[in-house]
Amino acid sequence: MAVLDQLSSQQAIELENKYGAHNYHPLPVVLSRGEGVFVWDVEGKKYYDFLSAYSAVNQGHCHPKIVGAMVNQAQTLTLTSRAFYNDVLGKYEKFACEFFGFDKLLPMNTGAEAVETALKICRKWAYEVKGIDENEAEIVVCKNNFHGRTTTIISFSNDPVARKNFGPYTKGFIKIDYNNLDALESELKSNPNIAGFMAEPIQGEAGVFVPSEGYLTKAKALCEKYNVLFIADEVQTGIARTGKLLAVDHENVKPDLLILGKALSGGAYPVSAVLANDNIMKVIKPGNHGSTFGGNPVAAAVAIAALEVVRDENLAENAETLGKLFRSELSKYIETTDLVKLVRGKGLLNAIVINDDEESETAWNICLALRDNGLLAKPTHGNIIRFAPPLVMNEEQLLDCVSIIVKTLKQFEK
Repeated sequence: MAVLDQLSSQQAIELENKYGAHNYHPLPVVLSRGEGVFVWDVEGKKYYDFLSAYSAVNQGHCHPKIVGAMVNQAQTLTLTSRAFYNDVLGKYEKFACEFFGFDKLLPMNTGAEAVETALKICRKWAYEVKGIDENEAEIVVCKNNFHGRTTTIISFSNDPVARKNFGPYTKGFIKIDYNNLDALESELKSNPNIAGFMAEPIQGEAGVFVPSEGYLTKAKALCEKYNVLFIADEVQTGIARTGKLLAVDHENVKPDLLILGKALSGGAYPVSAVLANDNIMKVIKPGNHGSTFGGNPVAAAVAIAALEVVRDENLAENAETLGKLFRSELSKYIETTDLVKLVRGKGLLNAIVINDDEESETAWNICLALRDNGLLAKPTHGNIIRFAPPLVMNEEQLLDCVSIIVKTLKQFEK
């Protein structure tokens, strides 16, 4: 280990390239430490983190309360499996259910696992409560979605990179355009076998695409009209990221199934969950679904601490205030240039659209320059750069980051 601790960035990259599967294309920076809104590479250079591990680190890197809860529990009891009860899970389930306003929580580990769990619950509800014939249930999803990369989930993706050569695909999904209520009602009205409608309140991987105001409210109303479950995937948009505890809270929408992950642990441990009320969750019986690690004591302790930090440090309110400032300041620059088309987002989940096509490397090169200037971000969909710093950021830090971003963008003006 002593030798590994002394790796240079290039050595670390070469090790991953040689021994790791090439299923990611990371920005060439090797991080070794994090605290709050900052990370440091192995050579000691300091950066603002403007990705937050895809919004998993909303509470900041290595938050002492979350790390303390993890270490304390890890020294006491780490895993029992669900073959036995443990003395932390029930406390977590009660805390989270009251925190988000649901009757029941089903604990899992990763976001994709939680999505799969919600799909299973929805289908079982369709057969046992709604009365759809077995194996006939269908779930409506949105094009350009990102819900994970399991075999089932990629079956309803339209991303060719995620799908190609991974078939045959799972049946039972109908894809419609996002932010299109007419398309949703057309499917719900014409197809009695629809069990659920699943959507991200803001499509993150698609480039922080924010739907029209009222879209979520009207989509939920349509689901109620046709007795269909509204499933909100808040793995990325939840836990204060968009300026509310949940992104659906901007429209006061209560989903039938709520999917959470990422910042549910503050990035310290894999924790995800599906929440629902008793009338839906009652369809799950012993043996129907589970996970050896889902609901383990460490995960439960970490999740409680992570949610307490969100509440006690007013992170949703901070994200709302700083997000407005970020978009306002960047808009001032955008008015002066042809390089950037627009900035969009809610809270501290934002993106800029570079005035170039998706095949261009401009956004990637901008991110390399941002790295050189002390800020880490990553492109999505080729010409879009997502900006999502930890929610513990303060105004002075945010304005410093805006200055770095504008200075970097100006380097690419023609």
